Amino acid sequence: MGKGVETRERILAIAEASVLAKGFGATSIDEVIAEAGITKSGFFYHFRDKNELARAMLLRYVETNDRLFDNVFGRGRQLSDDPLQAFLIGLKLLAEVLADLPSGHPGCLIASVCYQERLFDREVRAIAAQSVQRWNARFRATLDDIVAVHAPREAIDLDTVAAMMSCVVDGGIIMSRLLDDPSRLERQVLAFRAFVKLLFAPAEIARPVQVATA
Repeated sequence: MGKGVETRERILAIAEASVLAKGFGATSIDEVIAEAGITKSGFFYHFRDKNELARAMLLRYVETNDRLFDNVFGRGRQLSDDPLQAFLIGLKLLAEVLADLPSGHPGCLIASVCYQERLFDREVRAIAAQSVQRWNARFRATLDDIVAVHAPREAIDLDTVAAMMSCVVDGGIIMSRLLDDPSRLERQVLAFRAFVKLLFAPAEIARPVQVATA
């Protein structure tokens, strides 16, 4: 990795940590420059303005999530030829990865874009929307594979179930941060896994279970 690439990655990492900690509006270019140990001209060599920084930061975040999904769900497909079992394995692995982060998942840049929409340009908002749509399409394709083998026990819109995955992960991140409880995210993913398992379970084995209480 060349020095220029290393500097760019360091700027992005510092900016991402700041945005996740206190929001995009409260993150200044000056503080990023100071922490990165570069000059203003060095910063503007890599990023024309703050919105360009936001675009690069968001694309970096999306690529990281894509790699995570590719790894855990790809591993599930390697371990089982059954699409349902492969997805359940992938969800279990995802929960384990999220639980193993030192302080829980650091946050969700897409949520930051939604909350502070007026601070971002149209391209940044489009990147956020397109990434969520792509993740929804990914999980809808997985559900289509499952339905081809396992009929759902209830009539349900598969697009809604696919979108639940993003809602569970992003909502779990927000809840974990608000309640200062990193384990919330892992538990939300495992609850979604249980829902999917029950949705496609044969009727004769889908029996009531004892509800756990806090």
